[in-house]
Amino acid sequence: MFLIASCAVSTGASTDKPLKKSGSKTLRHKPLAKDVSGPLYATRPEVLKAADGIAQRLQLEREWVRHAIGHAHYQPSVARAVAPPPVGTQKNWKLYRSRFIDPIRIRAGVKFWLANRDALERAEQATGVPASIVVGIIGVETIYGQQTGSYRVMDALCTLAFDFPSAHPRAAERSEFFRAELEAFLKLTHRTGTDPLALRGSYAGAMGLPQFMPSSWDKYAIDFDGDGRVDLFLSQADVIGSVANYFLAFHWQRGLRTHYPVHFNPATVNMATLLAPDIVPTFTPAAFAALGAELDGAASQHPGLLALVELQNGTDAPLYLAGTENFYAITRYNWSSYYALAVIELGDAVAAAMPK
Repeated sequence: MFLIASCAVSTGASTDKPLKKSGSKTLRHKPLAKDVSGPLYATRPEVLKAADGIAQRLQLEREWVRHAIGHAHYQPSVARAVAPPPVGTQKNWKLYRSRFIDPIRIRAGVKFWLANRDALERAEQATGVPASIVVGIIGVETIYGQQTGSYRVMDALCTLAFDFPSAHPRAAERSEFFRAELEAFLKLTHRTGTDPLALRGSYAGAMGLPQFMPSSWDKYAIDFDGDGRVDLFLSQADVIGSVANYFLAFHWQRGLRTHYPVHFNPATVNMATLLAPDIVPTFTPAAFAALGAELDGAASQHPGLLALVELQNGTDAPLYLAGTENFYAITRYNWSSYYALAVIELGDAVAAAMPK
């Protein structure tokens, strides 16, 4: 991961290449209070047996893995946080938007952009990912580092790997995902000589200003400030370069818009067909129009595929837009059209507030 090598991911039709990554030094992080409680996993024989399997699979010292996992604490609040919303909960784009596009984030975004103008421009030139998208991501995720999470990453990952709520409709699949993330975290901290019990993040184990999961850190994080380490906690340049590199790996296309306005003729629109692929770009502009989705002039000349994106507004009428491949790329960071549009609109709002 931290040797100088190209990031091993496909970039599809994009002509931009993933950025270089390097660094092997201990991860830096802010000092942490020792305010951890909850049952220790060291008391669970089946968990320690799983730790032995992880050690063998990753070729790590058995006692080191046992110590890291055994000293993790089960966190009931983490288990509660992953519960699906109650049945009947209505999605509401306007409410969702209000949580992220607000004066606090916009002011913080301007400050971040001004402080990191050179790194943002360098990342945009290298990858084609606009500065506004990178700024939008970091603002939505952590308000530019103000809220990076208070859970020990080991506690969160062990809770979700070994005690994912069984009532969840995708419990087995999600538990498997978090076991893989736990292994990625152990590999990362072992390779960098970092205490795995020292780092904190979100309830899901996401870390740093961009809230990368351990596997994303492994695959996409890069040393963008040239100091020989990859640091998403304290190096804003590394954060900027890594977010741009992430989108490049997920087929970001230079110069392509993220979405277009769309209108409907109620008498002819085939809404069921248009919404069936969800947010995956599927239709050419001609097919889009043939199904009753009316596009403005620029959208009708779009060179790729489009998706009809529906954002519900509670009891009010939904918002619809035509999402491009770049809109879909943003949802690879978080599988949500609401999230993607919040990122776009926050980045645009910060750009509009920048001093002229």
